[in-house]
Amino acid sequence: MNKFYLIVALILMLCIGCEWRLKPNTGDADDSFAVERYDRVQSLYLTTGDFSALQQMSINYPIQTRTLIEDVLKIGNVNDPEINTKFLNFYQDTTLQTIINEAEQQYANMDDINKDFTRTFERLHKSFPGMEIPKVYAQIGSLDQSVIVGDKYVGFSLDKYLGKNYPLYEKFYPEQQRSLMTRQMIVPDCILFYILSHYPLPNYGKATQQQCDLHMGKIQWIVNNVTGRKVFANKFVATVARYMKKHSGLTDQELLTLPVSDELSN
Repeated sequence: MNKFYLIVALILMLCIGCEWRLKPNTGDADDSFAVERYDRVQSLYLTTGDFSALQQMSINYPIQTRTLIEDVLKIGNVNDPEINTKFLNFYQDTTLQTIINEAEQQYANMDDINKDFTRTFERLHKSFPGMEIPKVYAQIGSLDQSVIVGDKYVGFSLDKYLGKNYPLYEKFYPEQQRSLMTRQMIVPDCILFYILSHYPLPNYGKATQQQCDLHMGKIQWIVNNVTGRKVFANKFVATVARYMKKHSGLTDQELLTLPVSDELSN
């Protein structure tokens, strides 16, 4: 019996010395990167009207809540005394309630997405050492914006990634667009718009359509590389691939800062 107590005491001392901590099971893998589950708090409030969930949204996710209300839904100012009621009522639509339930079922677990982000951000950091890795969060919109890029944050709307065969999509989106509204497109879309926020097309208002397409082709080519998947395949990505094959010493940063007039023609 004394030996048993001694063993327990030693284990406790080791745990304290190594600063081990018991972690609650959140349902997500313990990856080095994890998506912030703003959507869970959001859906709790929007389906039950739970006041504690509303408090969590305001206190723990102020940026996400402001962005959703003011920039995505555009239903008013977050400081409006009636905004919480407007927000709750907005989502009482039967279609949106169905979407909320479907999103929370499909994305109850995001282990695969967290792992995909982890690998992709590691590669992105090698290509762009000075680019800060953003915090990424999930939310539920209203079938509008897929990805929102803010100051050090990237948010993606689960309602836009419910699968190409999701029945509701057939009423609103053509087949080609539905093929991109899948779970596998979350990471590529987030990375694409995050890179674009750092490297917008210079003189966008004066650029030709070809220049816009080539600039996007550059970013899509980079996204293919950092995700390790051929996500984007079009003639502009192919043009960039041929150019980079001839100029293998060119970095991704240098590619994105090539003069627009270059047109990748050399």
